Amino acid sequence: MIRINQIKIKDGREFPKTKEGLYAVLKKNCGKILRVSDTNIKEIEIIRHSIDARKKPDIYHIYMVDVSLSGLDENKVLKKCKDKNVSLADREEYSFEKQVDLKKTSSENLNSSAKNDKNIVIVGAGPAGLFAGLMLAEHGYKPIILERGADVDKRTEIVESFWKNGKLNTATNVQFGEGGAGTFSDGKLNTMVKDKDGRGRKALKIFVENGANEDILYESKPHIGTDILRTVVKNIRERIIAAGGEVRFLSQVTDILLDEGNNVCGVKVACSDGSEEKNIDEVISCSSVILAIGHSARDTFYMLKDKKVDMNPKPFAVGFRVEHPQEIINLSQYGMAQSDTLSPAPYKLTATTDEGRGVYSFCMCPGGFVVNASSEDGMLAVNGMSYSKRDGKNANSAIIITVDPKDFGSDDVLSGVEFQRKLEKKAYELGNGKIPVEYYGDFKKAIQNTECDNETGINNNNADGGSRKASESNSDSDRYASLYDELDQKKNTPNMCGDYVFADVHTILPDDLNRSFIQGMEKFGRVIKGYNSDGALVSGVESRTSSPVRINRDEKCESVNIHGLYPCGEGAGYAGGIMSAAMDGIKVAEYVAAGLS
Repeated sequence: MIRINQIKIKDGREFPKTKEGLYAVLKKNCGKILRVSDTNIKEIEIIRHSIDARKKPDIYHIYMVDVSLSGLDENKVLKKCKDKNVSLADREEYSFEKQVDLKKTSSENLNSSAKNDKNIVIVGAGPAGLFAGLMLAEHGYKPIILERGADVDKRTEIVESFWKNGKLNTATNVQFGEGGAGTFSDGKLNTMVKDKDGRGRKALKIFVENGANEDILYESKPHIGTDILRTVVKNIRERIIAAGGEVRFLSQVTDILLDEGNNVCGVKVACSDGSEEKNIDEVISCSSVILAIGHSARDTFYMLKDKKVDMNPKPFAVGFRVEHPQEIINLSQYGMAQSDTLSPAPYKLTATTDEGRGVYSFCMCPGGFVVNASSEDGMLAVNGMSYSKRDGKNANSAIIITVDPKDFGSDDVLSGVEFQRKLEKKAYELGNGKIPVEYYGDFKKAIQNTECDNETGINNNNADGGSRKASESNSDSDRYASLYDELDQKKNTPNMCGDYVFADVHTILPDDLNRSFIQGMEKFGRVIKGYNSDGALVSGVESRTSSPVRINRDEKCESVNIHGLYPCGEGAGYAGGIMSAAMDGIKVAEYVAAGLS
């Protein structure tokens, strides 16, 4: 096949509205670039699609495509074409068997205690656990996936009930249950992890095979949406069971059993029928445990500490959810408030404060909701969530500040957990269980009143123009001016799942982190007009950005001091989202299979 990069199609009224129309335009472009007739183009596959909006209002769709020809020699076509954006496509498909064989031949003593043992326990049914289980089940193993929360259908009922009545189920919630925390999120699938072995592409294909839209295979910023993701994870579960695996819900692993040689020999499980009264303890014998817990499995972290599993505190980030009208973001990114051909605009923002802290946007949700994502009684955390259409009135993103062990106030390995809990307890008490919200202008004013401006690094004058009225710009229409005016006048309201209340959000974080947050917001106002407006909404606390610990593993993905234990995914500190967790689950499954062969 031939790969063509940088095919540009201008956005606008003439941009094709249907899949068939788009492929017809691409085919015509490919024929022109390759200097062949359209009839010689047998098939076109889109490999990547992105938006170039650098020269607004002229916006272009950029495509990378693979083309197969009929009746022509590809090498001769390439030689005749002489275009730097045209080459032969290198498309080696991912192979689980190949990766397992490579690991068997390149490593010695792969979990020798577990040779020929097909009984593998996977703790957690998030992306890491599900993808590890799927790989193993479809290659002849019999994994048992144990998930503390409920299946996704029951989980959805429980979570939506919590958002309505505020009664938290600590076993099943936004953090725990089938699909993991990502099930109630935007379902973003972009990742910074390099994919030289093809695990990422394999994961995307599995998502599509189980109900996701095929455009995730080529969009530069793919997402599924929480509504579709719930169906996808259920289909993956059913596929695991059909292949011979087992998935148990309301089954929390409370202990990992070890023999005298520090080898895994089983797990202890607390099983429930869903009621608060009936709990049964069960022991499952095994010699391989894939520990695919999420970043919120705090009781499990404490159990691992008691077992003396080697782990370290790690840096993460905390902050707030910030909401703006989606049209404001569209204006900045596209130069228009609405578009029939462009999806609601995302953004990515980064800054470094005067004190050297990183401040950045995280889990940005176009047209999304801020959700109550709590999992412990008396504590409150928030997250962002979008449905597949991303048609909510507000854009939201976490704006978070980096923290590391020196901020936690203790040398304990789980000091980061307690740091999170302290902030979440403040947020809960501030809103009496409801999500606390504050307008950014009030937040900034409160911090300015506590310390002089030259100490906080806050610029009162908005010299960057980030929150100036749109009427000051001759190029903005009356419609655009009204959007900015309404934002400055604090007319925007939260778009949330779960009750909220206006409160002093600025009292949740320590003062130095508040100052860092404001410095970041002011800098972001130079990038996105109106971002640092007084009417931007700030809610909190965003504390579950990543795991506060790393469970150390060796080059074979095995715990450095517990044989047969495989730390995996977000909770173990080796992933930072749905895609990276799924890829890590596949990788760990390869090593487990290599050790069992």
